[in-house]
Amino acid sequence: MKITRAPAFVWHFRRRPSGYGGQVGGQATLMAIALVCALAITTSFAHAALAAEALAAVADALPSWNDGAAKKSVVEFVAKVTKEGGPDFVAPAERIAVFDNDGTLWCEQPLPVQLYFALDRVKALAPQHPEWKDKEPFASLLKGDLKTALAGGDHALLELVMATHAGMTTVEFEQIVKDWIATAKHPKTGKLFTEMTYQPMLEVLDYLRANGFKNYIVSGGGIEFMRPWTEKVYGIPPEQVVGSSIKTKFEMRDGKPVLVRLPELIVNDDKADKPVGINQQSGRRPIA
Repeated sequence: MKITRAPAFVWHFRRRPSGYGGQVGGQATLMAIALVCALAITTSFAHAALAAEALAAVADALPSWNDGAAKKSVVEFVAKVTKEGGPDFVAPAERIAVFDNDGTLWCEQPLPVQLYFALDRVKALAPQHPEWKDKEPFASLLKGDLKTALAGGDHALLELVMATHAGMTTVEFEQIVKDWIATAKHPKTGKLFTEMTYQPMLEVLDYLRANGFKNYIVSGGGIEFMRPWTEKVYGIPPEQVVGSSIKTKFEMRDGKPVLVRLPELIVNDDKADKPVGINQQSGRRPIA
C-alpha cells in the first residue's frame, strides 16, 4: 500500500524550536502523522472497495454467462460507449440496441410460437368455416397433419395468418393474443411459452437498459402479436417493437371509432426489410 508524503502542516510542527514547547510539539507531530496514515489507509481501502463493487456489479448483471470472450466483449463495449469523455462515448439518446425475437430471446423450435397461435386459432374458428374441411391448408391442419398443411410453403403460411389474424378490431385482436399467451404451453417442455425465454439474453437486456440503452425487438413475427406481452416478458414497451404487419381500416362501430384488421400484408419484416423497419420505427441507427 502506498502512502504519499505527509502534508506541509506536519513538517511545520517538526520545525518548531525544542525550547518552544518541544514536548508538546513532538506529541502533536506524532498525532498528525498517525492521522495522515489513517486517512491514507482508509482512502486506499475505499478505492479497493469501490473497484470490487464495480466488478461485482458486472458479475451480478450477467450471472448466467460463462467468463469468456463473449461476456468480456459485452462488458467492454458497454464500458466504452458509456464512459463520458472517452473516444467511443455515445450519448444516451443514441444508445439503440436491437434484438431478434424467435430463436434469440425465446424459443422457435419445433415451430415459431406465432405459428402455434395460428394453429389454435384455426381450430377455434373452424365451426364458423365449414368450407375448411375440404380446403388446404386448413383441411390438413384440422386432421392434425401439419407437414401436409405447410407443404404449400409461404403461400400456405400467409393464408393461415390472414385467416386467423384479420377480420377483428385491433383491440379485439390484442385481447385474443393476451388470453392465448397467458395459458399456451410448449408442446415438449410443458412450460408456458412466456417461460421459454433465454436467461442470458434477459440479463443482457437488463444490463443494457441499466446503462442507458433503449432496447428494440426487430422480428419477422407479427408486430400486433408481440406487442401485447413484450413489456411484461422482456421489459420492452409496444412502441419499441418492430415486426411484420397487416393493413388496418378506420371505422365507426356502434358510435365508437375502431381500427379493423384487414387480410392484406403491409410489410414482411424479414431479412433486408429489417433495417428499413428499424429506420421507420426508431429514426436512429442502432449501435448494438
